[in-house]
Amino acid sequence: MRNIKITLEYDGTNYLGWQKQKVGKTIQGTLEEAIKTLTHEDIEVIGSSRTDAGVHARGFIANFKTNSKIPAEKFREAINHKLPDDIVILKSEMVEDDFHSRYNARGKTYSYSILNRDVTSAIDRNYIYHVKRELDLNSMREACKYFIGTYDFSAFKTSGSSVKSSIRTISDLYIEKNDNIIKIFVTGDGFLYNMVRIIVGTLIMVGNNKIKPEEIKNIINSKNRDNAGICVPPTGLTLEKVYY
Repeated sequence: MRNIKITLEYDGTNYLGWQKQKVGKTIQGTLEEAIKTLTHEDIEVIGSSRTDAGVHARGFIANFKTNSKIPAEKFREAINHKLPDDIVILKSEMVEDDFHSRYNARGKTYSYSILNRDVTSAIDRNYIYHVKRELDLNSMREACKYFIGTYDFSAFKTSGSSVKSSIRTISDLYIEKNDNIIKIFVTGDGFLYNMVRIIVGTLIMVGNNKIKPEEIKNIINSKNRDNAGICVPPTGLTLEKVYY
C-alpha cells in the first residue's frame, strides 16, 4: 500500500468546508468520491487543516493510502478529470508511509483579503470582505507586532472549542495594500477555531481607531473572547501554504 501526498487549490464557496459531513458537500467528500471512481477503494483523504465553509485554499496538503498501481505523479491528472472545476490538484507524489498531512504539519500561512472602498465588488464578492470606512493602515501594522510570539490565544477562539491548549505561536503577521485591496498574512504553528478571522476582526477595530495598537497586549492577556474583535466572514480567508 502506498501513501500519496497531494497539493490542492480550491474555491470553498460552494462547500461546507473541508471535513466530510453526514449532509452537505465538502472538499474531503468530493475528493474521496473522485478517487474511489479511479481506484475502486473506500479510502480516507487526510487533510492538513479543517477549513470552514466558504474558506479557500491555494496550497492545501492532503494524503491518502491506496493499493492502486497508478503512478504517483499521474494521480494529479487522473483525479482532476473526476473533480469539479472549483477543486484542482496541483501535484501528486508518493511519500513515506508514516507521513500524515495534519500531524506532521509544522505551520501554516493564511491570508485574509479586505476590499476597503465605498462599494463592494460584484466579481470578487466571494473572495473578499468589504469594509466601507477607510482603515488606518499604519495603526494596523503597528498592532501586528503585538501578536507575534507564543501566547495563550483564548481571546481569539470561538467559544465551544474543545482543544486542550490555547497556546499557539505566531511567527509572522504583516499587511500588504494594493489599490483598495488590503491583504493580511499570518503564519503560525497552528490556529484555534476561527483564530485568524478574529485576529483580522481585531485589527479592523484598530484600523477604525476603536482601540489603540498597544491594547492588543491587554486583549491577549485577558484570555477573554469578549475583548477581541468580531469574527469576520470566511469569504476573505485563504490557506496559502502548509509547512513540514
